[in-house]
Amino acid sequence: MESDHKVQRKSLSEVNASIDAGTRKGWRKALAFMGPAYLVSVGYMDPGNWATDIAGGSKFGYALIWVLLMSNLMALLLQSLSARLGLVRQLDLAQASRSTYSKPVNFSLWILAEIAIAACDLAEVLGMAIGLQLLFNLPLIWGVSLTVLDTLLLLLLQSYGMRKIEAFIIALVAIIGGAFVIEMVLAKPDMGALVTGFVPSLPGEEALYIAIGIIGATVMPHNLYLHSSLVQTRRINTTERGVWSAIKYNFIDSAIALNAAFFVNAAILVLAAATFFKAGLHDVSEIQDAHRFLADLLGTQLAPVLFGVALVAAGQSSTITGTLAGQIVMEGYLNLRITPWLRRIITRLIAIIPALIVILVYGESETGAMLIFSQVLLSMQLGFAIIPLIHFTSDKSKMGVFAIKPWVKIAAWGIATVIIALNIKLVQQEVSGWLADAGENAWIIWITVVPVCLAALLLLLYITFKPFIERRGAERAARIPHGTAVALDVSSGPVYNRIAVTLDFTSVDTLTIQSAIAQGGKQARYVLLHVVETAGAMVYGSDIADHESSEDKVSLENYRSQLVNLGYNVEVMIGYGNPQRRIPKMVTDFQADLLVMGGHGHKFFKDLIFGTTVDTVRHRVNIPVLIVRE
Repeated sequence: MESDHKVQRKSLSEVNASIDAGTRKGWRKALAFMGPAYLVSVGYMDPGNWATDIAGGSKFGYALIWVLLMSNLMALLLQSLSARLGLVRQLDLAQASRSTYSKPVNFSLWILAEIAIAACDLAEVLGMAIGLQLLFNLPLIWGVSLTVLDTLLLLLLQSYGMRKIEAFIIALVAIIGGAFVIEMVLAKPDMGALVTGFVPSLPGEEALYIAIGIIGATVMPHNLYLHSSLVQTRRINTTERGVWSAIKYNFIDSAIALNAAFFVNAAILVLAAATFFKAGLHDVSEIQDAHRFLADLLGTQLAPVLFGVALVAAGQSSTITGTLAGQIVMEGYLNLRITPWLRRIITRLIAIIPALIVILVYGESETGAMLIFSQVLLSMQLGFAIIPLIHFTSDKSKMGVFAIKPWVKIAAWGIATVIIALNIKLVQQEVSGWLADAGENAWIIWITVVPVCLAALLLLLYITFKPFIERRGAERAARIPHGTAVALDVSSGPVYNRIAVTLDFTSVDTLTIQSAIAQGGKQARYVLLHVVETAGAMVYGSDIADHESSEDKVSLENYRSQLVNLGYNVEVMIGYGNPQRRIPKMVTDFQADLLVMGGHGHKFFKDLIFGTTVDTVRHRVNIPVLIVRE
């Protein structure tokens, strides 16, 4: 197996290789590998799946259960390829794409991946809101707005480690599965008709739309990015035998987790078929309607309560995995790392805004149609993730002995062909309908929708045939946000002549000044910096003359006098307003060649409240920054 440029690349670096799976034996080894597939599997039972399964079961009975089985088999193969890529090359799918394609292509693929994540998040937002409405009679518009708050949950869980996240997700999956076991018993499905449903058939054009929605809801593109990263949280034996062992245990993990997801999806469709379709209610596409009818059809109030609890669990678990996937695709494609809470809020707002608009303009009755559309949109993104994945795992120059076998390659290309063909047929069908409905305004569709569809098709053709028309192995280094190692020259170090020192008149000041003096001695010039942050200083700047600014000037001068008496060349500089902006300017004005800062050591909530001055300043100055903490 060839090394990927012999540099270390860490996907989800905060949890990469955080779980030791290489030194364990027997059942302990199997348990060590269990987890990643369960995080992936929740994407296969999110509220978007519920909408497509309920619609399929109520409209066509058991006829589309074969689509669920086919989707599950597709998912198992594709997720095993995703896990193999991460284990063998230690790259996630986005990083591997970045190292292979040009910047414009990577940017386009990133946009498509973000659309898929936003569509997934839209389903989670609506699902959570609907679940809260069903359980607590909360208006849907309020529920959608409240889903912003779950942005903090992943950050809280990550601080406890990857195992805690996995345990939380598995607990939610158990709640969902348990709820539907009870509901299946209550529904008493027709087992003969259920078996017949495994024979492939598509009763009408609408069934194709629902079938593609089921595929999109099951084989989710963002899960391929997620799985290739999550398997790297296990620290494995990197010998050939060790990697094969990791591949085997991850396949077992995937098989168990995805079969559990298949059971949940099948249970929802069977429940809809055994209740709504059997009762002649063929237009139940709204989750709210399904919840309302269950009590009457099953004769117990327990059924709708279990339904609502499972829905909230599905929405919450899926939103965590969607956040991780968003972080992976942004870092992988764009080489850009932003704070997780900001990333989460951006993704959530992208999902909330269209949901709020639809609810406000069209009412709550359109949420079911929006859920199904989000899953169809997901399916249409699949080709752009599947095709690169097949190419990467087939490449013997990069995968070595771990490259997939010919029969696996044939099966994978068969899956890709089926999905892409179904999507092309659906797009053609939908665009033709839009053109017919638009009448004399059809030109708007021709200059907007049609060019976008053609551009997407060209991109799909490019990533499909690129490896066959270009020399393999001409891969660029897959960069990571913080760069890679360089050749070191430590024969002589830098000499700091002008050192800036930030002070905030706390106990860390002494250590900060000591650290600065240790870098420059008595030969260097020093400037002691402080920024007054009072409300008045924010507005009036240097014109302010309040008590705090006066005291700060005195304190700064006190430090200067002490250091001058010890023989150091020191001056002071005081600023007013936002320290994140003022400190870089003061450092530049002094022409400093080193900045020494005292760190406040805030964690999480204090950073959210007080801000992160050190982190911001170090990105705004182009000189070394020494951060000192007590």
